[in-house]
Parts: sequence; structure tokens; C-alpha cells
Amino acid sequence: MATEGGGKEMNEIKTQFTTREGLYKLLPHSEYSRPNRVPFNSQGSNPVRVSFVNLNDQSGNGDRLCFNVGRELYFYIYKGVRKAADLSKPIDKRIYKGTQPTCHDVNHLTATAESVSLLVGFSAGQVQLIDPIKKETSKLFNEERLIDKSRVTCVKWVPGSESLFLVAHSSGNMYLYNVEHTCGTTAPHYQLLKQGESFAVHTCKSKSTRNPLLKWTVGEGALNEFAFSPDGKFLACVSQDGFLRVFNFDSVELHGTMKSYFGGLLCVCWSPDGKYIVAGGEDDLVTVWSFGDCRVIARGHGHKSWVSVVAFDPYTTSVEESDPMEFSGSDEDFQDLLHFGRDRANSTQSRLSKRNSTESRPVSVTYRFGSVGQDTQLCLWDLTEDILFPHQPLSRARTHTNVMNATSPPAGSTGNSVPTPGSAAPPPLPRSNSLPHAAVSSAGSKGSVADGAIAAGVSKFATLSLHDRKDRHHEKDHKRNHSMGHISSKSSDRLNLVTKTKTDPAKALGTPLCPRMEDVPLLEPLICKKIAHERLTVLIFLEDCIVTACQEGFICTWGRPGKVGSLSAPSQATPPGGTAV
Repeated sequence: MATEGGGKEMNEIKTQFTTREGLYKLLPHSEYSRPNRVPFNSQGSNPVRVSFVNLNDQSGNGDRLCFNVGRELYFYIYKGVRKAADLSKPIDKRIYKGTQPTCHDVNHLTATAESVSLLVGFSAGQVQLIDPIKKETSKLFNEERLIDKSRVTCVKWVPGSESLFLVAHSSGNMYLYNVEHTCGTTAPHYQLLKQGESFAVHTCKSKSTRNPLLKWTVGEGALNEFAFSPDGKFLACVSQDGFLRVFNFDSVELHGTMKSYFGGLLCVCWSPDGKYIVAGGEDDLVTVWSFGDCRVIARGHGHKSWVSVVAFDPYTTSVEESDPMEFSGSDEDFQDLLHFGRDRANSTQSRLSKRNSTESRPVSVTYRFGSVGQDTQLCLWDLTEDILFPHQPLSRARTHTNVMNATSPPAGSTGNSVPTPGSAAPPPLPRSNSLPHAAVSSAGSKGSVADGAIAAGVSKFATLSLHDRKDRHHEKDHKRNHSMGHISSKSSDRLNLVTKTKTDPAKALGTPLCPRMEDVPLLEPLICKKIAHERLTVLIFLEDCIVTACQEGFICTWGRPGKVGSLSAPSQATPPGGTAV
């Protein structure tokens, strides 16, 4: 649909967009919401969240969808791109009084066609275990709010466990529960288990085993989200104090930290192979952090407001052969690489691991991730080897690589150990993702993080315009840096007390903990489209579609290129206010 006037066009909601893979298309008949389809008045309510589970039933229609809207919780059969949504027959529907569901998670390990273990966190601090198929409410944790009275911000089953789950609260505390144990009738007493920089872990003191098994106190302010690494061994937490903290979950050791450019961090996710973490928040940026090097390797700027969700797309993350002349392997291996881009995500992690362990193969990795924000926009990003491995030898550089000339250190850079192209560069990174330096200490200290070199002379790529932006926005960035330091120095005394001198936000800017804008590559989004009327709160990548949701309570399905059936027929009506791109 054609539009007139730039302003009007900017405010129109897009119903399709194109990337290098092809056309993604909104499927209006696959939209899920409350049965009456009336937009929810979201003022003062908690974010709409969505959980998926596949029950592997014999019908071939095993996907199930759970979402919360206001005081209501729904559990539906999810038909995706195949059939239109039937909102008249939810499997389960619950309406709560005096509290609202804030988040939920399904145990994929125990889910069957007859039974699902669904955890639901609430605004008053309780956590409920329900079975939406049997329509049972089996247990209520923190019922009397003796453990924590604050809002539940995130709840997840511990990977590989049928009974352990972790709950984060806006108090900044996390608790480990076991569904088999009770919570007790009095407030728990705790004993210190381990303490580190800006965190402490306590065990519950009691004669008999009771919940919570562990209490984590992390940073200052709300703990907004956490995410387990793909192998379940590490835990990434983002807090209102602006810090990403990554822990070894079993040993309760701090692996590394990162500070936002400004404000709190709201969301976090891991790459499918566990090598990279992306965080987003109140600085309107997406920040890419290397797990191995414990350092920021790129930032992405495309959102105009807070970033509410970040997620990797395991189905578009690809490994491609870059130059057949350099290939030294069997024909079978060669074909293996060529066909990788068409493989499904269940093999993405193993393929990436295979690639990481083989230095001689001339392969190129592209990670795809997405973000949605309060600006109602969806952004898609590509993270390429030009960003991941800036020190590749020229003979092995990517086809589209343009290596920058040696330059003087960027203006405003500090005298830390960040090397510049004019200085002696560290040895090139090997083909694998193994560390180029000594192993990072478990505490992720600033010294060890600083050793992970940040290259100022990073190669250009399609999604990168470091030098162009630096020239254009140098003065603006300088002012932002100035104001950042000024505002941070006015931080509350409580924040400075908790974070101590090592992570003082006023001193973090310009260090590897929080590099200046001109010191790391700045990614530009592949696409950045307004797709909703209200702020976006959900982004999930499935095999044949992308799922988004906004605060009005509409869960939207975007068919991937080549995956859309009859539902996307051109005769379909365009939603009011919607337009094609």
C-alpha cells in the first residue's frame, strides 16, 4: 500500500520486510490474543510474555503457546504458519485476583501430550506450578511472601533438571527452588556460602531441607533477566545497575562482567554455541560481549528507545565457505560446508563447535540476532567474522573486507591497554574461538579483561560503519561521553557502596568494562521496522517463523521466506494501519 508524506509513512506499521534470505510476512490469521481480540489497556500492567513448548504428539501439531495479558494467563495450541488461530478454545485460561502473572517457563524435559509443568511468576512475589493440560495447580512457592515480597522478573527451569528452578526478583535477589521441597512457615535464615565483587550467595539454614536452596544477591537494584548458557553451565544476569554478570552456575564463581553505556540492562541472550552474549537496555543499544575474552566486541544502534528483548536466530546463523582456492579438506567436508546454511537449528550448535575446533578450514561464521524495543521497532542484526576476528591475516581476510589504514588512537580514548593499529598488534586469532591470551580468571577482573585486546582498526563489513559514524558523530559522542561520566558520578551512594571502586560506573567508561563508543565497532541493523502500536515485549525465533508480541496483548507470527502456506495468500486483507514494506 503506497503512502503519502514522510511522517505518515514513518508511523505506519509494517506487515512484511525483506532480508538477504527473502521475504518475511506477517500472518494476520495466525495472530493470538485474548478471545475477544480487543486491545488490552496496558497502563500499569506487567509486560506480555510468551512461552513455547513442543509436546511431540502424534498429530504433528505439538506446539503449545502460553502468554499472559494483565491478570489473565492463556495456554493454546499454536498452529503457526499452517492454520489460522482458534481463540475460542484455549486449553487453559486463568484469571488472577490481587496479583498479575509477570513471567513463565515450561519444563521441556518433562513435557508430554498429557502433562506440562508450567511455572508462573507473579507481581507480588509468588511462584505457581501449574499443569495447564490437566488443569491442576500443584504447588505455590513463596505463598506467604516470607522469602521475597518483590515482583518476580524472571523464572526458568534449570537446564537438564526435572525439579530445580531459578527465580529472579526486582529486589535484586535470585532463589533456587526444588519443586519437591516446601517453603516453610517462617522466614528463612541464611548462611553465607560465597561472596565476591557485587554478589553474595547464601544457603538456607534449617533442620530439614526447605526452599529456597540458595539465595543469590546480585548487584544493585532489580535483577531484570537471566539466561542459562546453551550447555547449562553458566548464567548471565542483567541488572538495573547496568551490569551484565556471568557466573559459573555450579561453582558459583563470577566469570566476567560488562557495564552498559548508560542506564540499566533489561534483557540478555546467548549465541547458539555459547561464545557470545548480547544484552540490551536503557541506553537504546544492543551490546555484544565475548564470553571467552570477557570484553565488548561490538555495539548496535538502531532503536530509538529502551531495548526490551534480544534473541539469537539459530536457524539463520550460518557457516559458509569463503574461498575454494584455500580449502584443504575432503570433498565431503567441502559439501558439508556448502550445505550448512540450509541446515536446521538442531545442528547449528554442533556445526559451530565443529568449526571452532578446526583451524585450517576457510569458513566464515555469521550470527543472526534480533531485538525489539519500547520504540515498537523490530531490528535484525548480523554479527560477522569481521567483527568477531578483527586480527585475521590479510591473506585470509573475507571477500568484502576493507582493512583500515593504521591510524592514531581515537580521540577521547584512555591510556589503558587497548591496542591501536599504530601499536604492536597482538598475534592473529586462530580459526578456533580459543583464547589468544592466557585463560581469564574466574573473577573476570579488570586486569584480565583489559588483556583481551580491543582493536580500534576493525574491518568494515555490510553492517558496520565504524569510521563513517565516528567522523559524523564524533562531537555528539564526545558530548555523550561527557554527560555519561557526569551523570554516573551522581549515582546514588548505595550503588557506589555495592559496586565498590572496581566497578564504579563513573570510572567504567573508557575501560574494557565499558568502552567508549568510538573504541568498538558500531553495527547497523539489517532491518529496523515499526511493527506494533504499543511497546514490544516478545521476540522468539522458531524454525518456520518469528514470533513477536506487544503490550496490547497481540502475539504475531511472521512467516519465514519459503515457509508460508495458504495463510499468506495475497487476497488476505491488510490489518488496519498496516502497510507492506
